[in-house]
Amino acid sequence: MKVGIDAIAFDLPKIYLPIRTLAENRNIEFEKLNLGLGLEKMSFPDVHQDVVTFAANATLKLIEDNTISPAEIDRIYVGTESGVDSSKPVASYVTQLLEQKLGENTFKNCDTLDMTFACIGAIDALQICLDFVRLNPDKKAIVIATDNAKYDLNSSGEYTQGAGAIAILIAANPRLISFTKEVGVSSQGVFDFFKPRRYFSKEEAGVDFSLLNVEENELSIYKEQPVFDGQYSNECYISRITEAYAHYKKVSNRNDAVFKKWENIIMHLPYCFQGRRTFVSIYANETKTVEEVNTKDFIKSLSKSEEYTNFVQKALYPAEIASSKIGNMYTGSIFLGLLSTLSYHFKQNNEITDKTFGFIAYGSGSKAKVFEGHVEQSWKQVFTNLNLFETIDNAKEIDFETYISLHKKAKKESVLSPKNEFGLESIENSNPNLVGARYYRYY
Repeated sequence: MKVGIDAIAFDLPKIYLPIRTLAENRNIEFEKLNLGLGLEKMSFPDVHQDVVTFAANATLKLIEDNTISPAEIDRIYVGTESGVDSSKPVASYVTQLLEQKLGENTFKNCDTLDMTFACIGAIDALQICLDFVRLNPDKKAIVIATDNAKYDLNSSGEYTQGAGAIAILIAANPRLISFTKEVGVSSQGVFDFFKPRRYFSKEEAGVDFSLLNVEENELSIYKEQPVFDGQYSNECYISRITEAYAHYKKVSNRNDAVFKKWENIIMHLPYCFQGRRTFVSIYANETKTVEEVNTKDFIKSLSKSEEYTNFVQKALYPAEIASSKIGNMYTGSIFLGLLSTLSYHFKQNNEITDKTFGFIAYGSGSKAKVFEGHVEQSWKQVFTNLNLFETIDNAKEIDFETYISLHKKAKKESVLSPKNEFGLESIENSNPNLVGARYYRYY
């Protein structure tokens, strides 16, 4: 029995900042970001958008476009590192919103859960749901990857920002992608990228703690923006994916160059060219001698060779297309790569039925997973009306001043008013029993 992705849907910001605009205002060479990292546009949430609205909108599209009865869904698992609450999961917000449209108590008997492990959380949710359906082939599950990759202004991560959500339906005998059971894993506890609680004394904070109902002598503040070491994070990325790839070969009893059997490779892309710049290590280990690989500057030389460039164009480029125009989606990045790859083949009218895709996921902190998926015969039916590239191209450009205002949360009115979508309406700030509660509605 095959188990995998039966349907897929997405929700993305409708506004973006051109990378050229950001480069000009930050005195960075545009070519460094465009030709060096593959960046073209940076999507950004509007005033009424957050990870909850992205998740709910993507899931509603998934349900309505594929005529799914809510009664068929036994679980909704969310992967995110951008939760809006330290206790109440995004998944419970999503079912609240969906019931506004689909009926009260529609998801009363649906199991809901959030999973967090940086950018790999939604892959963890995916694999748990795959195992659930393997044990219960008459059941279905929805996995949602939703995030807002926000970085400090003027930081080295600012130009990699992005946001959005992707929802997938997991079922037996899927129409889109079926997955094998073998998974290669590598994990190590490190501080390459994290979002800590930051503590300030009353004196340092300079605020009246009584207004915040804080009795402690210090205040804990959580920022959306991470603490990170870009170079170290890149080293961890390469180490984990290389180790996970080797582990995948072991658990699947493979001694060959596994990636050569992969039509396309879908990787977590914190920026567009991350995959091609890091996979070269695996490529070298599988195709070159130990003496060659250990030669000084060999990897750098190989990465610029015609041999590797041709490989990138065939295996990795299709997943990069959407990334270059959206930016980092954290947990959603690898699923955006899958959407981009399948949309590319659909537009090119390529026949990829029964082809194998390799998946290489990564989450800071850190963990990587490697596994395979096979394209099913009905994949084109699923993509007939998805229109990923058209949706991306129809987004509205914003100027630098608008971007700064949105980033600082100084802008009060949406750039584009919400229409036919869920949006954030208000946040409670007066009722002491509900202070901080977030209220949404369908516009």
